[in-house]
Amino acid sequence: MSNVKNQQRRCWVGVVSASHVERAVTGGFVQVCHGKAAPLRRMRAGDGFVYYSPRTDMTNGKPLQAFTAIGQVAGEHVYEYRMSDTFVPFRREVNFISCQEVKIADLLQQLSFTRGNRNWGHQFRFGHFEIGIADFLTIARSMVGDPQDFRSISDTFL
Repeated sequence: MSNVKNQQRRCWVGVVSASHVERAVTGGFVQVCHGKAAPLRRMRAGDGFVYYSPRTDMTNGKPLQAFTAIGQVAGEHVYEYRMSDTFVPFRREVNFISCQEVKIADLLQQLSFTRGNRNWGHQFRFGHFEIGIADFLTIARSMVGDPQDFRSISDTFL
């Protein structure tokens, strides 16, 4: 891919409990920041996306601190989804690929946004943030067991 294409592609981390990630992967969607639309509107079709789960469940979950799902943003539409009469969050479609959970502790010194940073968890509190392509590919290489699947991801972003 050309350098121009690389500049257009962006990569994102969404911070969500593992139990919610399971639902998102099954449904093929991203929902972050308690259903806010603004973070989803910053993303574009073709962008890379990875879920990070600090806990297994939102309220009483055990600490997990792992990357739990990875995929590519699909389509340009941010849409509302009625979960209940009082909660209608915004979502965006993502094509997730088969992967394994990877503890962030295993990658702390390899990622530019955590390397040498004692307070690496601070930015995760925002619930959604951008990372560089190199960091996305480092995470993908750790999560994706099938070399062919990783080659497909790296070809998209390189």
